[in-house]
Amino acid sequence: MQIQVKCSCGAEKCPEWAIIELQGVVEVQPSFQHSLQNLQIGLLCRPSSQENYTFTVGYHELTGSKVALKKPMVVLKKIKYIDVATSSSSCVELDVVGVIRHKILFKTRPTALISG
Repeated sequence: MQIQVKCSCGAEKCPEWAIIELQGVVEVQPSFQHSLQNLQIGLLCRPSSQENYTFTVGYHELTGSKVALKKPMVVLKKIKYIDVATSSSSCVELDVVGVIRHKILFKTRPTALISG
């Protein structure tokens, strides 16, 4: 089977994406188990023009940095087309949604935010 990959956004105009890499496990409360899509788990900030980031989850703050990936990755969206003439065979096409060239790495333990 042949799968075609196309980029509808232009050669060098694909949106930049990033990966957030955390050490450990993010546990979800049982009430949110079935609705993880679009679930906001924290606040990601870059306080200055430096490549340092902070990620605040509840009363915990993580500090991380931007790291370039050795090889870039693409984010793809699978599109299925059904042949109208035969209505049995289908064609699959992959559309490039974005390009990932960096990751934000949080490799230290979180610090507790304590209000006074």
